[in-house]
Amino acid sequence: MIGTAYSLIPALLMLVLVIVTRKIYLSLGLGIVVGAAMLQNFNPINTLGQIWTVFRDIFYIPGEGINRGSLFLLAFLILLGILTAAMTASGGSLAFGKWAATHVKSRRGAQLVPVFLGLLIFIDDYFNALAVGQVARPLTDQQRVSRAKLAYIIDSTSAPITVISPISSWGAYIIGVIGAIFATNQIVNYQPLEAFIRMIPLNFYAFSSIFLVFVVALFNLNLGAMKKHEERAEKEALVYDPDKESMGGDLTESLPAHKDGQLYHLLVPILTLIVATIIAMLWTGYLETEGAVTIFSMFANTDVNFSLFLGGLIAVMVAFLLFNKQAQPKVSMLTIASKGFQSMLPALLILFLAWMIGDIIGALDTGGFLALLVEQAAFNPNYLPLVLFVVAGFMALATGTSWGTFGIMLPIAAQAAFAIDVTLVLPAMSAVLAGSVFGDHCSPISDTTILSSTGAGANHIDHVITQLPYAFICAIASMLGYFVYALFPVTIVALAVTLVLTIAISLMGLLIKNKL
Repeated sequence: MIGTAYSLIPALLMLVLVIVTRKIYLSLGLGIVVGAAMLQNFNPINTLGQIWTVFRDIFYIPGEGINRGSLFLLAFLILLGILTAAMTASGGSLAFGKWAATHVKSRRGAQLVPVFLGLLIFIDDYFNALAVGQVARPLTDQQRVSRAKLAYIIDSTSAPITVISPISSWGAYIIGVIGAIFATNQIVNYQPLEAFIRMIPLNFYAFSSIFLVFVVALFNLNLGAMKKHEERAEKEALVYDPDKESMGGDLTESLPAHKDGQLYHLLVPILTLIVATIIAMLWTGYLETEGAVTIFSMFANTDVNFSLFLGGLIAVMVAFLLFNKQAQPKVSMLTIASKGFQSMLPALLILFLAWMIGDIIGALDTGGFLALLVEQAAFNPNYLPLVLFVVAGFMALATGTSWGTFGIMLPIAAQAAFAIDVTLVLPAMSAVLAGSVFGDHCSPISDTTILSSTGAGANHIDHVITQLPYAFICAIASMLGYFVYALFPVTIVALAVTLVLTIAISLMGLLIKNKL
């Protein structure tokens, strides 16, 4: 079953259950059990052992030691919950909401704020999703913008902007992979950084996604289930479904805000988080860089999760310091820490399950099976970018990892293109990047999707379901863009076609929905 069509079963089962039942824990749990059973030939005892192994590996990997990356990310999420609780208890979030009410006076403006913030914070997708959510949530809540809409905005700007930014954790990683691929295949036409920059306009999905976010925010384009969430928020002032569990929790009811809270009680901790995290990323990258130290080498070698942890820890210390200086606080710091931790439990649990099913899907070699299909397929070579976009999209959707898809598909794309026509190398690799982000947007087990729900304080399944129509619009427009590129290989023309089609398909979908 490993590396065959059967390896798709756990991923497909999980995806179907998520959409049909909208129960994330049930869907992920069954996917884990079925996948573990397949790996162990349906032996019940060995299946339980397999499940225990993938759970244990989150914390400790035999022969390698403690899984620092996972633990630091989990610790950062807990710190973020505590930070949010501290800013709520100090009155900073409430003060920001009052300030925003006097400066941002429309739902359109409230939606544009996280759009621009998402594009400005291009250093890392995790950092982007959580930081933008913390800043924008009080504002969007004030203007009755649904949490599902905020989660969509966060998710559709975080990965798309980081995947086309050379100065980011994603850009540095991709440039490093490109360098290794070029060395292996003796491609000397471009340097890795030059190749990455040339690939940027060929990433049609990233530009389509960012473009559509602006359209959605400016014209209040609510498609599919998003319309219900937006109508409830606008008419009933319920920014999320009170009957569903929201990621990140709602601390406004359990933690009373200090009456003397000021704007700086929110802004100073958030700015501390941003500055401390960026400095930590540069410092950890500097320590791990051998040879010449550049901004690119530092981002290529940075320890993202440890940097997030350090930034979060320093931000929490600053937030508590500001809170402690307030006269007669209504709650203790221990209560704040407890409430903050509790608010993050849903996100932590989903992340645990997502990592577990991701490991099982990896052991089943689902990605390897899909890659083999590309290598064995026979088609017009001009359509290679289009085919790679579709395969990479499905691979990222099934496995929940865009970086894992990069690692598998970029070498295959480069080798296939180089064997046909060296001019297809960059378009082929760009299509892999684009498809990976598309699949990442649709996958309920993607880290970025989970953290976007967490940053926005949205129900995770509501975010997945409401984002799907927008992601598929951008994917269809991108596919047509790659089709045009196959017929007429001029980047600017194909990109323009993609963006025009993004609007056309969106309006068509809106008209069809209004008639039904």
